[in-house]
Amino acid sequence: MAGKPVNPQRSSRLRRRLFLFGAVLVLLLVAVGIGLFLLSRNEAMTSTARDIFLILLALEFMVVGVAVIVLAVQIARLTLLLEMEIRPMLENANDTLDTLRGTTLFLSESLVEPVVKLQSSLAAIQRVLEVLGLFRKSD
Repeated sequence: MAGKPVNPQRSSRLRRRLFLFGAVLVLLLVAVGIGLFLLSRNEAMTSTARDIFLILLALEFMVVGVAVIVLAVQIARLTLLLEMEIRPMLENANDTLDTLRGTTLFLSESLVEPVVKLQSSLAAIQRVLEVLGLFRKSD
């Protein structure tokens, strides 16, 4: 089984992105380390940074709360869509299947059963004629 051909340009672009992501991550870790070192040296700066962090955390919780409310509204809309759009389509499909069952039953009773009965009657008559010797089955 042959694999997909590797596109060297795409692979190079992917390597560059991974390298850039790694470099940004290392720089971020270094910045956090330097920040922690400086904060451990100055108590007033630590208190100010803590207060700023708490304010940012409260803002983040507010954003998450709004996102949860939006999610709840979207779920309510999806439920309404399912109730108003999908249910009628399913009921229509069920009605169509009921009609198809009725048509099949009608054809079975009106067409198939009489043909089967006629065929079995003809086979019985043929067998009686064979037994009486009036009709010979050709092999």
